[in-house]
Amino acid sequence: MIYFRPLVRDGETRPEGAIPLAGGRLWFSEVEALERGRPPQIMPAGLVPEEHRRRMSARRSSIAGLDMGTPQVMGILNVTPDSFSDGGVHEDYDVACTAAQRMIKQGASIIDVGGESTRPGAETVEEVEEIARTAPVIAGIREQSEVPISLDTRKAAVALEGLEAGASLVNDVSGFTHDTALAPLAAQAGVPVCIMHAQGDPQTMQDDPQYENVLLDVYDFLEQQIDRLEAIGVFRDQIVVDPGIGFGKTQAHNLTLLKNISLFHTLGCPILLGASRKRFIGDIGNAPQAVDRMPGSVAVGLAAVAQGVQILRVHDVAATHQALRLWQAIR
Repeated sequence: MIYFRPLVRDGETRPEGAIPLAGGRLWFSEVEALERGRPPQIMPAGLVPEEHRRRMSARRSSIAGLDMGTPQVMGILNVTPDSFSDGGVHEDYDVACTAAQRMIKQGASIIDVGGESTRPGAETVEEVEEIARTAPVIAGIREQSEVPISLDTRKAAVALEGLEAGASLVNDVSGFTHDTALAPLAAQAGVPVCIMHAQGDPQTMQDDPQYENVLLDVYDFLEQQIDRLEAIGVFRDQIVVDPGIGFGKTQAHNLTLLKNISLFHTLGCPILLGASRKRFIGDIGNAPQAVDRMPGSVAVGLAAVAQGVQILRVHDVAATHQALRLWQAIR
C-alpha cells in the first residue's frame, strides 16, 4: 500500500497544477509517497490516484456548526480532580461554567468537557461519577451560550447523558474501541465525532509503546475506524481525526507524527491536534511544570496549522487565539 502525504505550501503565487488543501488557502503541488519497507519518494500531485487526491483537496464540511476552512480553537475544560495539567481546578460547577465563559471570550469556538483523566497512569472512572461531573456542567454552559460543546468520553452511558444535556460532539480518546455501544449511539444521535488514536489504555499506555511505523500505523488505525463508523451510519464528513499525541507514544513518536501530520488529510476528514502542555513539550522546552508549557504549546500548534490542521485543542486559549490571529494576518 502506498500512502500520500501532501507537502503543504502557502502563498498567492502557485505553480501550474497546484491543488488546494482541504478546500482552503493552503495548497500542494507535490506529495511524499510512503510505502512500508521502502524509502519515501517525492512525486507530482497530479500522479496521485484520483480518490486520494479528491480526499486531500475537498472542502471539509462544517463540524458542529464550525467552519473547517479556518483554524478553530477548542478550549479544554477538565472537570476532574486528577488531570495532568489542570486537575482539581474546575471541579466546582460554578468555577467550571465561569471558566467556559472566559475561554469563549478569549476565542474558543468549542469547549471540550472531560470527566475522566486520561493522563498516563490514570484509573478508569465509574460511569455514574463521570456523568455527575460532566452533564451538569454541559447543561450550565448550554444555558449561557450556544457555543458547540465537545464531550470527551469513552463511554456510551456518559455520552447519552451529555448529549441530552447539550453536547454537540463526542470525542473518544480510545477511537471508539473502549465501549462498543458508543459508535452506534453517535450514529443514532447524528452528532459529529472525533476518533483519536491511542496505544493501550491510560494506565499502561506509556510503559513501552512500540510501533512498526508510528505514522503509518496510526493512519491505518484511523482509516479502519472511519470505515467502521461509516458502516454503522456516521457520515464521513462528520468525522474528525486525532493522531493522539502522547497517548502511547514516545517523544520520537510524537515528533514523527507532528512533522508528518499532513498525511492525515488523505483520510478526507478534519484533523484535531491535542498536544497542549504535553510532557514532550516540557522535555524539549525545559519546562518541568505543565503550567509553564504555553509557549511550546503555541509553537507546536502553529506548526500544525501551517500543515492544514483545522482544530487545536488547548489549555491556553487566549495565547493560542492571539497567535493564530497574527499568523493569519501575516499570511
